[in-house]
Amino acid sequence: MSDKPSADSEADPGPKVRTVPLARGLSTKLLLLTIVFVLMAEIFFFLPAIGTFRLNWLKERLNTAGAVSIVLVQGDPASLSRAAQDDVLMAIGAKAIAVRDGGISRLLVVAAMPPRVDEHVDVANLGRFGQIAGALDTLVFGGDRMLRVYGPVGDSDKEFELIMPDSRLRTAMLAYSRNIALVSLLISLFSAVLVYATIDRIMIRPIRTMTRSMLVFSDAPDDPVRIIRPSDRADEIGIAERELSQMQERLQRMLAEQKHLADLGLAVSKINHDMRNILASAQLISDRLQQVKDPTVQAFAPKLLRTLDRAVAYSEGVLAYGRTQEAAPARRLLRLRQLVEDVHGLLVIEEGIEFVNAVEPDFEVDADADQLFRVLTNLSRNAVQAMAGDTESAVVRRLTISAERTGSVSRILVIDTGPGLPPKARENLFAAFRGSARSGGTGLGLAIAQELIRAHGGTVELVESVGGRTVFSVTIPDQPVRLDQARSHLRRPA
Repeated sequence: MSDKPSADSEADPGPKVRTVPLARGLSTKLLLLTIVFVLMAEIFFFLPAIGTFRLNWLKERLNTAGAVSIVLVQGDPASLSRAAQDDVLMAIGAKAIAVRDGGISRLLVVAAMPPRVDEHVDVANLGRFGQIAGALDTLVFGGDRMLRVYGPVGDSDKEFELIMPDSRLRTAMLAYSRNIALVSLLISLFSAVLVYATIDRIMIRPIRTMTRSMLVFSDAPDDPVRIIRPSDRADEIGIAERELSQMQERLQRMLAEQKHLADLGLAVSKINHDMRNILASAQLISDRLQQVKDPTVQAFAPKLLRTLDRAVAYSEGVLAYGRTQEAAPARRLLRLRQLVEDVHGLLVIEEGIEFVNAVEPDFEVDADADQLFRVLTNLSRNAVQAMAGDTESAVVRRLTISAERTGSVSRILVIDTGPGLPPKARENLFAAFRGSARSGGTGLGLAIAQELIRAHGGTVELVESVGGRTVFSVTIPDQPVRLDQARSHLRRPA
C-alpha cells in the first residue's frame, strides 16, 4: 500500500485554529523577550562592574601589605619571627611582600617564593579594557595561577609588591558574579512583569479583542451585531479598531449588494431565457413584414429588424454574463454618427424633447459597436427620463451627443438640459442599486456603462451637473498597435 497522502487529505487544511495556546501567545513571547533583553542589558553593566571589583580587591590587599611594609621598613624586618611573618602573609593571602624604593627592591616578608609568576598586575596603570580583560581571564582560566601585584599606596613615593595566588580572588569574584546574576534575574523578572502588565493592557487585550471580533465576524458576516465596536482611543490601536469596524460595515454592505445581484441575476436569467424565445418568434414575424408593399411598413421594417436583432443579442449576452463575465470588446473602427442615429431610433422620446446628433459625419471611434451602443443608450435613456418630469412648455428639453478627438483619444459628450442629479445620486453614481437618480431605478445603467468602458481602457465621468445642464463624458483611447504586427503589415507585399 502506498504511503503517499491522497488528494483529499492534501486539500483538507485541517480544523481552523480559533485560539492560540498560551505557550505561543503574544503575552508569553513578550514576557520571555523582556526577561532576555533585560539580562542582555545587565551583561553590559556586569563587565565593567566585575573589572572594578577585581581591581578594588587587589588594591585592598596591596594597601594592607603597604601598611605592614611601612612598619617593617621603619623597624627591623629580621626581628619579626617566622610565625609572625606567616600570620601576616596568611592575613593578606600572599606568598611574599616587597618594597621598591629608588629602584632598589627589598624583600620584607616571604613564606615560600614560587618558582614562577604567571601574571603581572600594575594597579596604577590598568585601564578600563584592561580591567575587564583581566577579570574575564581570572574568571575563566584562573584559580591556580600566581600573580605579582604592584603599585603605590596612598601618598607614599615607594612602590609595594605582592606575590600571591589568585584562588581567593577568583572565589571572591565568583561569589560577586553570583550575587550580580541573582539581582539581575530579579530585576529582569520585575521589569518583565511591569512591562507585560502595561503592554497587555494597552496593546495585547485590544489586539485580542480585534482578533476575536474578526473570527466571530467571519462566522456570520451578515449579522450587524458581530461588527466590532471601536473605543475612543486616539492612538494606533484606536485607529485600527475604527478601520476594522468600517471595513466590516463595508464588507457587510457589499455582501448584501452581492446577494441582491445574485438574486437579480437569477431572476433576469429565467426571464431572459423566455424573452429570447419570444424575440425569436418576433423576428420570424418581422421578416414577413418586409414582403408587405406598403411604403410606411417598408420604412419601419429595417429599423424593427435591427432592434429585434439587438434585443436577441442582449438576451444571449445576459445569459452568457450570468454564466461568466462580460465579453471582451471586439473593437473596430466605427462611424459614431451612424451609431448615435441607431441610439436615437431605439429611444422612446416624448413630445417636446429634442434630440441633437452633433457628431461630425466623418468622426470615427475605435470601439465595440454593441457595447458602445449600450453605453450611449443607457446614458441617453437616463437623460430622457430626467427631462420627462419637466411639464412647463417654456423649459428647453434637449439631449445632445457630440464628440471630439485629442490625439489618439476619443471623447463623447452626452449633454442634457434636465434638472441635474441629486447629491445622493452623485455620491454613489456608479454603484449598482445606489446610484439611481429616480425613484424605482436600480442604478444598473451607469454601473454597466462604466464596466464596459473600462474594458476599453477608458472612463465614464460626470463632468457637470447643475440645474439646466448635465454632462457625461465617455473617453475611449485607440488600441495600441503592437510593433511586430505593424512591421508584418508594412512588409506585406502589394
